[in-house]
Amino acid sequence: MAIRHYWSMAVAAVGFRLVLVLFGGDLHLASRPEVSTPLTSLRRLAEGYWLKQASMSPYSGLMYHGSPLLLSVLGPLTSKRSGGHHSHIYCSLVFVAVDFIAAMLIRSTGRSLQMARNRSLKSLDLTKSVNNSVNVSTGDTASLIYLWNPWTIITCVGSCTSPIENLMVVIMLHGACSRLAPLAAFGYVMATHLSLYPAILILPVALLLGYGPDTPPTKVFLQKGLSASKIDMLDNGKGTNQKGFGQFSWKPILHFILWVFIWSCYVLLLNSIILNKVGGLQEMFEKTYGFILTVKDLSPNIGVLWYFFAEVFDFFRSFFLIVFNMNIIFMVLPLAIRLKHRPFFLAFVYTAIVAMLKSYPSRCNSRSSCFLDILESLSLALSCITYGSGGVLVTQISTLRLV
Repeated sequence: MAIRHYWSMAVAAVGFRLVLVLFGGDLHLASRPEVSTPLTSLRRLAEGYWLKQASMSPYSGLMYHGSPLLLSVLGPLTSKRSGGHHSHIYCSLVFVAVDFIAAMLIRSTGRSLQMARNRSLKSLDLTKSVNNSVNVSTGDTASLIYLWNPWTIITCVGSCTSPIENLMVVIMLHGACSRLAPLAAFGYVMATHLSLYPAILILPVALLLGYGPDTPPTKVFLQKGLSASKIDMLDNGKGTNQKGFGQFSWKPILHFILWVFIWSCYVLLLNSIILNKVGGLQEMFEKTYGFILTVKDLSPNIGVLWYFFAEVFDFFRSFFLIVFNMNIIFMVLPLAIRLKHRPFFLAFVYTAIVAMLKSYPSRCNSRSSCFLDILESLSLALSCITYGSGGVLVTQISTLRLV
């Protein structure tokens, strides 16, 4: 059941953003480390665009470290001025539209997860669990949480490109949940291109495409059904519904890999055209991905790496760079093995780990903007794992404790 007055609250959230953008003036958020980072700063993007317009490499000033695609899309907007408004007002208006699109995709994804869970319960004849589930649209709740999240609102007036990165992650997960390989591949390629760290989300995306958004172990449903109805399903012949349940399909995975290759070639081609005569792809890789992995900018942020590498001896710098970067990779496979039946929750866990261990974190990245809506989308999808009506925190703990 949809939330009453959903569209009124959604429009109010968009209107609140527009009021801050048009009448809030310059709130001086661009200099706040909680909002802007060396990778997402719109001021740095404006400088990179100015260098490109002067027939120089946008990376020559040691300030810009983002994608050339953002230079072409947002760069012209940073050079425009509007009387009585801050210089990046047009970019902020674009971010308002980006937030609204992301919220609508989150709404659709939440509904897909809810329907997948109900299908899983009905396939095991647990219609009572479906009827007793919370009769509120998870997608509506998640999208409203995203729209009214204070940090997503701040990004619209905070002069940073985080909303675009979050949108690409949402597109990727939405395409995977809908089993649309081209859309999931587009979101994956763009999210990885903009931030690098979403590359580890390839496993949850593959599981979502192969298994579907909800494929819990059959024994969990059987135990819940037996405790609720006191009927031995196996003796009554209902165990035949398990046949073919949760089988992995390779066809969408192959389509996804093909589209990832196509989108990657297309993105690299566009970057090479943009950087023609003002740099090249090699310089782009060094100034973007190399900048992320080597933590060259030690300006203060909300993370811990800047302080650690400011104090560590240069002799040990390479060693600790390998340790911190590999720390994220070491967690990928064990979590994927354990949570393969909950690929959307696996994506949430990966995103949480990246938000804590990335080199240039901010409150406006996936930690605050995407976590609440993803977690809310999981509240119903994971409720079948726990016994009783525990909260979201209990659901997470129960899952991680291998219930």
